[in-house]
Amino acid sequence: MKDRIKDLSGFLLKIWRHPKGRVGAVLIALLIFTAILAPLIAPYDPYDVTARSEKGLAPSLSHLLGTTITTGQDIFSMLIYGTRVSLLVGVVSGLSIAFLGAILGVISGFLGKWADMLIMRLVDVMLVIPTLPLTIVLTNLFGKSYGLIIFIFTLFGWTGLARVVRSQVLIIKKSTYVKAAQLAGASDFHIMFRHILPGVSHLLIMNTALTSAGIMVAEAGLSFLGLGDPTAISWGKMLAEAQSGGALLFGHWWWILAPGIGIFVSVFAFMRLGLALEEIFNPRMRRTSSIRKLWKSMNGAYLQDVFHSMDEEPVPVLQKERVAVRE
Repeated sequence: MKDRIKDLSGFLLKIWRHPKGRVGAVLIALLIFTAILAPLIAPYDPYDVTARSEKGLAPSLSHLLGTTITTGQDIFSMLIYGTRVSLLVGVVSGLSIAFLGAILGVISGFLGKWADMLIMRLVDVMLVIPTLPLTIVLTNLFGKSYGLIIFIFTLFGWTGLARVVRSQVLIIKKSTYVKAAQLAGASDFHIMFRHILPGVSHLLIMNTALTSAGIMVAEAGLSFLGLGDPTAISWGKMLAEAQSGGALLFGHWWWILAPGIGIFVSVFAFMRLGLALEEIFNPRMRRTSSIRKLWKSMNGAYLQDVFHSMDEEPVPVLQKERVAVRE
C-alpha cells in the first residue's frame, strides 16, 4: 500500500514539474472546483426564465456577462453551470472508452483466433457506421439525455483504441515475464489483467485525457444542433440559444463569447494534460511539435505514432560510430 502511494505521489510530482502538465492540471482543477461549487459561485439561478424585465442587459457589476435577450437569464450563471455538463460528458465518456477499448483490445491481442477475428470484424463494422445520423435517430427514439449521449460516444469511440491496444498486446505477450506466468500455470484471465493490462495502462491514461477533450467539443456540437438534454444548461445549448435569439443581430457578442471561451479552456486543459502525459511516459515523442500532435490526435493517427515510437529499437552509440567510420 505504501509503495502504491509513493508511486502515485511520484507520478503526480512528474506532472506538476512538467510545464504542460502543470498548466493542464491547474485548469482542470479550476473546472472541477467550478462544477462542484456552481450553486455557490453563480450569483443567480440560471434556470430562472421569469426575469423578463431584465432581458437583453449589457455586462455590468450586477450581471457580469449580461443577460439573455429572450428570457433574461444571467449568462455568467449559465456559464458556470455549463461546466458540469462539459466535464461530466467528457470525463465519463473518456473513461468508458478507455475501459471498453482496453478490455476488448487485450482480449483480442492475447487470445487471438476466433476472439481476435470476432472483435476486429466488429471494429471494421463500427468504423463504417455514420455516427451523426444514428445519433439523431437514437435521441428521437429514446430521448435527449446526456446518459444516452455518453452511451453513443462510448459505443463508437472504443474502436480505434482497441486496435492500437491489440497491436501492443501482440508484442507484450511475447515477453519473458508473460511466458514465465504461463509456465507457472497462471490462467489467461490472470495474465491478461494482472500482467498485460498494466503494460498499456499509461497509454490508457494518456488516451483518456485526449479523448475527453475531443468529446467536449463533440458534446457542444450535438447540443448546438439540439440533440442534448433540453432541461440542462450546456455551452453548446448556450450557443444555439444565442444564435436563435439574434445575439449577433443585436450586438450581444458576449453571449457567444462566454460559452466559446468555456469550450476552449476545457479542451485546452485536457489537451495540455494529455500531451504532458505522453511526453512523461514516452520521452522520444518530445521531438514532435504540439500542433502536429494536436492535428494527429484529431484524425486518429496520433496514438499509432506513440506505439510505433515505443517499438523502435534505439541504435547503440558504438554502432552509430561504426556506421560513421564506414561512411
